[in-house]
Amino acid sequence: MQNRAFPIDRFAFPPLLKAASKASALSEGRMIHGLGVKLGYGSDPFVETALVGMYAACGLISEARFVFDKMSHRDVVTWNIMIDGYCQSRLFDNVLALLEEMKSSNTEPDQRIFTTILTACGRVGNLDIGKVVHGFISESNIVIDSHLHSALLNMYASSGDMDMAQSLYDKLEPKNVVASTAIISGYSKVGNVEAARLVFDEMVDKDLVCWSAMISGYSESDKPQEALKIFHEMQQYGIKPDQVTMLSVISACAHLGALDQAKKIHLFVDEIGFGKALPINNALIDMYAKCGSLEEAKEVFLRMRRKNVISWTSMISAFAIHGDVDNALKYFQKMKFEKNVGPNWITFVGVLYACSHAGLVEEGKKLFESMVNEYGITPRLEHYGCMVDLYGRANRIEDALKLVETMPMAPNVVIWGSFMAACRQHAEFELGEFAAKRLLELDPDHDGAHVFLSNIYAKEKRWENVGAVRQFMKNKGISKERGLSMIEMDNEIHEFLTADKRHKRMDEIYAKLEEVVEKLKKAGYDPNTNSVMVDLDEDEKREVILWHSEKLALCYGLIRKEKQSCIRIIKNLRICEDCHNFMKLASKVFDREIVVRDRTRFHHCKDGLCSCKDYW
Repeated sequence: MQNRAFPIDRFAFPPLLKAASKASALSEGRMIHGLGVKLGYGSDPFVETALVGMYAACGLISEARFVFDKMSHRDVVTWNIMIDGYCQSRLFDNVLALLEEMKSSNTEPDQRIFTTILTACGRVGNLDIGKVVHGFISESNIVIDSHLHSALLNMYASSGDMDMAQSLYDKLEPKNVVASTAIISGYSKVGNVEAARLVFDEMVDKDLVCWSAMISGYSESDKPQEALKIFHEMQQYGIKPDQVTMLSVISACAHLGALDQAKKIHLFVDEIGFGKALPINNALIDMYAKCGSLEEAKEVFLRMRRKNVISWTSMISAFAIHGDVDNALKYFQKMKFEKNVGPNWITFVGVLYACSHAGLVEEGKKLFESMVNEYGITPRLEHYGCMVDLYGRANRIEDALKLVETMPMAPNVVIWGSFMAACRQHAEFELGEFAAKRLLELDPDHDGAHVFLSNIYAKEKRWENVGAVRQFMKNKGISKERGLSMIEMDNEIHEFLTADKRHKRMDEIYAKLEEVVEKLKKAGYDPNTNSVMVDLDEDEKREVILWHSEKLALCYGLIRKEKQSCIRIIKNLRICEDCHNFMKLASKVFDREIVVRDRTRFHHCKDGLCSCKDYW
C-alpha cells in the first residue's frame, strides 16, 4: 500500500498493530505507532486501544499504561486489554487498582474482564487475588455466565481450594467439558486422584484435554499403572493423543520402570509421528534410564539431530543414577566445551548426584564452586542436599553438619534426611538422633525419622524407648513404608511385599527361595541380620531378612525368565546390605545379570560384582 502511495486511513492501524502483537514484533509495532501519529491518528481511540494491546503483548507494560493514561475515551474493551496486560505480566496489585479506577470512572466491568483476571489467577495459582476478584463480582451483582463460572471454578481448582471448586461445580448445569477438566486437574494437583476419577467417570463427552488431565493426574500421583491403563482406554475410544498426552504417558512409564512397556510406548510415539519432537525425545531418554536401559537412553540421545540443555541434562542424570560417573562428567564437559551448551541448575544437580554416589568429594566441591563462580547460578536446596549427601556418604560427617548449619536458607526435610542417613550408615547415632529430631520438627509424621529413632534405641537395647516410639506411631497412625518390589513378566507387573503370600505361585516362589539360599550358602552367603531392628532371636531375624520383597521377586524371575535374559527388579525403598550381597552372589551363582532399581539409583549385578562398587 505504501509503495503504491495508496492512502492509509485509521481503520488500517488496529489490524496492523494486532499483527505486531501476535508476532511480538516490537520494532514493527513502534514503526506503525510512529506512522499513525504522523498521519494524525495518534489520538484515535481505536488506534490507541490497539497500541495498548501491542505494547502489553510485547512485554512493555509501562508503555502500554502510558498510552492508556493519555486516552480521552476508554471503553470497556480498552480497560479489558490493559487489565489483561497486567495479568500477563503477573502484576495483580495493578489489576486490583485498575479495577477500582474503572469503577470510579463509571465504566462497569463486565463478565469478560473478570473471566480474564480469574483465568490468569488460575494459571499462576494466585488464590488471594482470585478471592478478591470473586468479591468484586458479588458486590457488583454481575451475572455469572457459563464462561465466568468456569473461570471461577478453574481458579479455585488450580489454587488447590477444592471445597470451593466442588461447590461451584455442583451448581453448574449443564456440566461442560472445560469445567469438568478443571476440577479433574485440581483434584489431581492436590493428590486426590480418586475424586478426580469420580468426576471423570460421570462425564458423558470427554475430549482429549480431559483424558490427558486424567492420565497426568495418575502419573503425577505415583499411580503409573492406572495412567497407562486409562491411556489404552482412551485409544479404544479412537481419540488420538497429542504431544502433551504422550509426555504424561512416557512419564508414567518412567515411574513404573517396566522396560517392555517403555519399548512399546516408544514404537507408538514413532508410529504417530512424534519421534523427532525434541520434548518427546528428552522424555524418552529419562524413561529408558529409569527403566534400567542406559544403552537405549544413549541411543535416543545420539540419534537426536537437535539437542538442548534438557537433552544433555537428561543424559547426564541417566549416567548418574546408573553409577557411571565417568560418562556423566565426560558428557558434562562435552556439552560445555564442544557443543557450547550452558548448563542450568538442574544439570548441576545431575553431576553433583553422580559425584555423591561415586565418592568424588573434591570433584563435587569444584563443580559446586564453578556453578556459582563461572555460571552465576545461585545454589538451591537441591544442590545443598547433594553436597550434604556427598560429604555424608564419604564419612565426612563434620563437613556435612557444617554445611547444614551455614547454608543461607533453612534446611528442609530432604537435607536433614540425607544427614540422618549418613549418620545411620556410619554409626554416628548421637548426631543421627539430633538430625531425626530436627526432621520431626519440620514433619512430625515422617515415618523414616521415627523408625530411625526406634532403631537407635533397639541397637542400644533400650526396648522401653523402642516401645514408646512405636506406641506414638500407632497412636498417630504413622506406619513404616513397607518394602515393595516389582518385576515385569509377559506384559504384566508382578508385585511382592515383604513376607508376601498373595501371589498365585507363592508356594513355588518360596520353594525356589530355599533352593537359592542353599546354593548361595555353599558359595559363602551368610544372612546379615544387622538391619533387623526388632526384639527377635537370631534364627527369627534370619527368616525375616530372607523374606525381603526383592528376594521374592528375584526367585519369581528365576522361575519364569530364560537363562539368557536379564532380571529387572524395581524396589520402592533403599536396598539393604543383605539383599545387595544376595543379588551380587546370585548373579554369579546363576550366571544372570540382575538389575535392581531402588529408591535412589540402579544396581547392575553381574559375575558377583555391582556397578555401584558397593558405595551406595
